Amino acid sequence: MQLIVTEKPSAGRSIATAQGADKKRSGYIEGDNILISWCAGHLLELAAPDAYSKKYAKWRYEDLPIIPDKWLRVPTKGKEAQLKILKDLMNRPDVDVVVNACDSGREGELIFREVYEYARCNKKTLRLWISSLEEAAVRAGFDSLKDGKMYDNLHAAASCRERADWIVGLNCTRAMSVLYGATLNAGRVQSPTLAMLVSREAGIESFIKEPFYTPMTDLTEFTASGDKLKDRQEAETVRAACDGKTAVVRSVERQKKAAAPPKLYDLTTLQREANRLFGFTAQQTLDYAQALYEKALLSYPRSDSRYLTSDMQETAKTLVEWAKKNMNFKGSADFEPDIGRLIDDTKVSDHHAIIPTVAVIGTDLSTLHCGEADILNLVACRLLCAAATVHAYETVTAILDVDRHSFVAKGKTILADGWKEIDRNYKDSLKTKTEPETETETEGDDDDNALPGLTEGKAFDDIRATVKEGSTTPPKRYTEDTLLSGMETAGSEDMPDDIELERKGLGTPATRAAIIEKIIKAGFVERQKKNLVPTDKGKNLIAVLPDELTSPKLTAVWEHMLRQVEIGELMSDAFMNRIADFARHIIKENTTAKPEYADLFNSGKPVSEPLGVCPRCGAPVREAAKGFFCDSSTCGFKMWKASRFWTAKKKPLSATIVAALLKEGRAAVKGLSSEKTGKKYDSVIVLDDPGDGYVNYRLEFSGRATK
Repeated sequence: MQLIVTEKPSAGRSIATAQGADKKRSGYIEGDNILISWCAGHLLELAAPDAYSKKYAKWRYEDLPIIPDKWLRVPTKGKEAQLKILKDLMNRPDVDVVVNACDSGREGELIFREVYEYARCNKKTLRLWISSLEEAAVRAGFDSLKDGKMYDNLHAAASCRERADWIVGLNCTRAMSVLYGATLNAGRVQSPTLAMLVSREAGIESFIKEPFYTPMTDLTEFTASGDKLKDRQEAETVRAACDGKTAVVRSVERQKKAAAPPKLYDLTTLQREANRLFGFTAQQTLDYAQALYEKALLSYPRSDSRYLTSDMQETAKTLVEWAKKNMNFKGSADFEPDIGRLIDDTKVSDHHAIIPTVAVIGTDLSTLHCGEADILNLVACRLLCAAATVHAYETVTAILDVDRHSFVAKGKTILADGWKEIDRNYKDSLKTKTEPETETETEGDDDDNALPGLTEGKAFDDIRATVKEGSTTPPKRYTEDTLLSGMETAGSEDMPDDIELERKGLGTPATRAAIIEKIIKAGFVERQKKNLVPTDKGKNLIAVLPDELTSPKLTAVWEHMLRQVEIGELMSDAFMNRIADFARHIIKENTTAKPEYADLFNSGKPVSEPLGVCPRCGAPVREAAKGFFCDSSTCGFKMWKASRFWTAKKKPLSATIVAALLKEGRAAVKGLSSEKTGKKYDSVIVLDDPGDGYVNYRLEFSGRATK
């Protein structure tokens, strides 16, 4: 008998369907010679310090640093039953092989191994490593199962990461909290991320606006601008000298340019774009993408690659042709897709870029949750754009002389729309207004308007001159889009050239969303519309933390070392020794509070009262700006205020409703609005939590239920 263990129940059901297993049992599914069960995330977690010694129950500086000699794990609260089921299945006499079918990455390896070791299982393990849960991909994956021992180094890196975060986070948090009399969370990734936000806010607060004045000439069909001047009178002098005079074209420069199609999405670029277009948080985007993956409609979302492998050419071509025919934003559908541009085996490590799977071709996509549909359409659009033709244009720069003063006019003429037509049609199809493209995805600062035919020596008589007043602007606050970009490249300028670029940032694509949510939940950062703004508590925390903890260089070096552990170039013991030394150094160098900051943390906002307990793990659930969240950083239970279910019914998700849902599983709600007729009605709302992913709701009317 073969036992297959997945990371989540939905993945287990997908694999069961592909393998023809249909006998549902308690906590697993049975088929011919196979059993399929799941972990539902981490079933075990590193034990708290008081599990090693009762004295650690109290936070005392003299007990630091706490560095276990032998690590202990305990069952995750609320998941004991599934852990027992897996333990029993692994030790069944008729089970001779255990297949690790958890998500194909560092964390998936850890989730499986911690249960395998807890069960004291010593049976042969095989590894299923796939990037899609569609049936064909699952079957192909089972045809090429790998020996589980091939992934020992990946597990070692995952274990090192988990223990390093425990050591640094726990010791630094306890040290700072004891010194300053308040809970001050610190961590190797979250602290430099918070420092970025605080530094940006300091730049905004210290910014002094300075006016400037630009002489302008109006030549009827176009305008030309002079140099920006700090002195208004100087600008007025130029205006007076030019007004009513003749402008003569001194030179005309024309350049033909081409904007290459964008690359496919990795997780970070997908999260950034979804934040710009839909206002989704990074975590929301990951949740929606993960749900699509578990429905076999999207490839593995936690990818850091933007390319496909050579064996995917036919699949990519099939998907592009499907998108050309079925997407309402398809634009020009007569282009010949350049699939070769999407392929680069050297830039794909564990997982290829994020694309739809061929399962979308036979699926009724109208039944998808609106957030899932938005993400799937966004990914499909990017696939079309990436395979489309270049966007070609010509820039024109003309210099005109007026009474010894020079003015510049710029324009642009589109020669071939190419991929930009698809992108524009897609954005036009969105109900919400899109944000401007980022500077990195535009061609430059050339004006979009075409200039009239200009030649050297051409004169324009009796022009009108004006002065345009402007002012310097402060740095922009971070949004999740720009923060993710900043985290991706943080510290790269200070890093050795031999460290891979993708390892120079803060965290990994798979962890950045959780880090952002963590500093928000801790009260260090607030969401103000799309902006992320550090609170006084966050600013004060960065003021007292050691510089080593707020530098992006630290975590970038560690990520590089973890990569070395993955590929067998660094022993895990050597890595952990460096972590322990770092923790000892922090404790030794920070023995007293800085006097000027000693009273900074007494005026922070109080934490909101719990509204109930989490149905998944039993931890308190509290209200925040965007929704209602479980206190546990590993649980993931959340109820978004802007959920499609509530906004469509024009009924705000209130704390009163949430409290009832958490206590009884249902809440009587009045004044819901019908999407079809607009009429008001009353109903009972039932909490429908699958135990993973995001929360769903059902309507109940006199004994009958509807989604």
